[in-house]
Amino acid sequence: MPDSKITMTSSRPYLVRAFNEWILDNDCTPYIVVDAGVQGVQVPTEHVANGQIVLNISPGAVRGLVIGNGALEFSARFGGVPMQVFIPLQAVMAVYAKENGEGMVFGSEPGSPDPEGPGGRDADNSSEQGQNGDRPSGRPTLKVVK
Repeated sequence: MPDSKITMTSSRPYLVRAFNEWILDNDCTPYIVVDAGVQGVQVPTEHVANGQIVLNISPGAVRGLVIGNGALEFSARFGGVPMQVFIPLQAVMAVYAKENGEGMVFGSEPGSPDPEGPGGRDADNSSEQGQNGDRPSGRPTLKVVK
């Protein structure tokens, strides 16, 4: 192996695109969980709860979905009001199928903020969700909070 380190780009955009396609191929509805506190996030703030928003990104719910290497963007209607949504990909915390919860929760990557790190907002929310930081490893579960 070479002595020099190769710096790789974030895997998150590739995984979000892949999970979105996989969920759609299985006739399910892709949802994403977004950390609304990350700089640059443009989402309807009236739908943010506990610093997060859950968004349906299926073709029937959004128009012009683009999952680029830096951000995810689309236009959608919220309460009948059209809005352009912009989400830096480091703000995407999870992508999953609405019907069965299958998907992926993202951890931190080098150079990305750690949403679950010490003093992070999720540390405060863990008691509200009935989970603690010492939860045994195993199959992750997601809960849609409205």
